[in-house]
Amino acid sequence: MKPGKTISLLWGLRSFCASHGCLYCYFGTTAEHSVQMPTQRGVLSHLSPNDLTTEEVLSFAATLPDSPVGRVFLAGGEPLLWRPIIKLIEILKAGGLEVVVCTSGVALNRADLRDPLIELGVDAVSVSLDSADPVHNDQWRPPRRDGDGWEAVVCGISALIEARGPAPRPKVGIYSVITRQNLPDILAVPELAATLGCDYAVPQPIALDPGHHLAQTLSLTPEHVPALLRHFDELYAADLPLVLPERTYAGQVASAVTKPTDLVPGCFGGDTLYFIQPDGTVWDCPSGLKIAATAPERYRTIKDAAAGDLFPAPTGCGNDCALFSEDCVNMWPLTSFPVLAPTRPEAPRA
Repeated sequence: MKPGKTISLLWGLRSFCASHGCLYCYFGTTAEHSVQMPTQRGVLSHLSPNDLTTEEVLSFAATLPDSPVGRVFLAGGEPLLWRPIIKLIEILKAGGLEVVVCTSGVALNRADLRDPLIELGVDAVSVSLDSADPVHNDQWRPPRRDGDGWEAVVCGISALIEARGPAPRPKVGIYSVITRQNLPDILAVPELAATLGCDYAVPQPIALDPGHHLAQTLSLTPEHVPALLRHFDELYAADLPLVLPERTYAGQVASAVTKPTDLVPGCFGGDTLYFIQPDGTVWDCPSGLKIAATAPERYRTIKDAAAGDLFPAPTGCGNDCALFSEDCVNMWPLTSFPVLAPTRPEAPRA
């Protein structure tokens, strides 16, 4: 990021996801919420009727260049299937911001969505794929349409890499949710990413509330830590041609699994990282624990607001936070995002 532009925004643009119905999505599932919608502030739902209008989203985006924000992660529900997405990216890139699109990958098979990402200079595209095994992936990330499963995601990744050609950007990577059911994918998915020609890979631990109906089936526990660390050791020893999270990340994941909560001195949440929900609400970070602990007088929104007023210049010191959890550990690769911080000038690919 540019000097003085050191804030990252994780921006959940829309509530509904027209791509997949992931069973452990942090928005919940449409099946659950069609019976009972959540009422707690900050709890997301794919069925929320409160998303900002297109005009409100684009108006706020136009204020970002005059703020300390330097990087925006566009997430979802699936952002590439929101019709104004290309216009939004155009505004952000014209304002000199780094843009990372977080997608299920299926929309990358469409040239009318894929090609503008390259033409507008999107900096990275992070694709969600949770297993190198198509059956396992599609069991937990079922597509909403037949034919939009694992094979379509991999084809979308390949199509983007081919269309990019020798250009250095957008970087292309895979994020995978790691549960007790797919620990070998800590290595297997990055191996797949390397085979496809990706630039980076990030295995991230699942983060479910203890009362979630899938917690006993999927959540990691201290008994899984030895195997988890062994697979991370195998990943770093494999010397794949990928940018990976720093080696300390494995220990952070293990710590989050071992301790339900812990103290993080100088946390970046609310200093160099913020989370925006589809209704425009701004939180210091995406942690459910942190959101629940936020006092009402600190509630903020991007609606009719300017980014320069919402996001002060970072202190660089952060804030001590006693609510470290699996939610938080997934933010470390976002804030550093090493694939966009090369140690030497980027060169076009051969």
